[in-house]
Amino acid sequence: MVWWRIFGLMIGIAKENQNKMKKIKILKRFLSVRSGWMILGLGILVAVALSSCRGGKTAAEPMPADAISSGADSTGALLEIYFTRGKSHNHPLMVFWLEDEAGNYLKTLYVARSIGKGVFSYGATDRGAWMPGPIQRPAALPYWGYKRNVKNEFGNYIPSPGMPLPDAITGPTPPRDFILKTYTGTDVPDQVVLKMEINQTWDFNEFWTNGKYPGNTEYTTSCQPALVYEARISLKDTGKEITMKPIGHSHYDGSDGSLTPDLTTLTTALDIAKELKVVVR
Repeated sequence: MVWWRIFGLMIGIAKENQNKMKKIKILKRFLSVRSGWMILGLGILVAVALSSCRGGKTAAEPMPADAISSGADSTGALLEIYFTRGKSHNHPLMVFWLEDEAGNYLKTLYVARSIGKGVFSYGATDRGAWMPGPIQRPAALPYWGYKRNVKNEFGNYIPSPGMPLPDAITGPTPPRDFILKTYTGTDVPDQVVLKMEINQTWDFNEFWTNGKYPGNTEYTTSCQPALVYEARISLKDTGKEITMKPIGHSHYDGSDGSLTPDLTTLTTALDIAKELKVVVR
């Protein structure tokens, strides 16, 4: 009888140990699963935190302005023109020039290369693909063209491949904010008017609609007319920051050099440039 009791006791102890081992295994599995979820959750939190830091850094650091220069020499007064693009800025064409106080044209300071050379990057499809080619766009910057008053071989007043402007005053339009540094030369008066004309195609609105002038292809290359800004400056007044303001829009198809002061029909064209300032150095 004693042996049977001892044998029964041993079986009971074995079953108890077996139950304990099962509980330990279940606990290990639980802890393993829980640790996995904790590690996954911690990983997600770290990823979100890093993403937030990177996003905050990008938003806090605006793109630097491009620095460009023009002019064949470094004589006269140095003009620094600060261009801040607006929300509607999308590869516009532009030109800067000087006039005297009576409105007489003096000289061109800087103009988009495609206008200054009469050759556009996407101007020909002779080889089955867009290639640089000669194109005339008299509606692009007509106010400046008529002010300059140089007629080309096609009968309009913008440069052409046969009558281009010098490399020193032509260049690409920067895709973002820029600072243009240019010299006036010594052949200008102390009191001058700095002007800019800017235009951007594919910007029809409720007034300047696609069908406003049926069959007028020049109009459709301009859409809303070119916008003209100016600042009256004294070349002796150095260090003073002067804001350039819009004074009117050009002819809608470049047929003449008129300037219309009424800007109420323009919408997105007024947002191509957010701010324009000039400083004499």
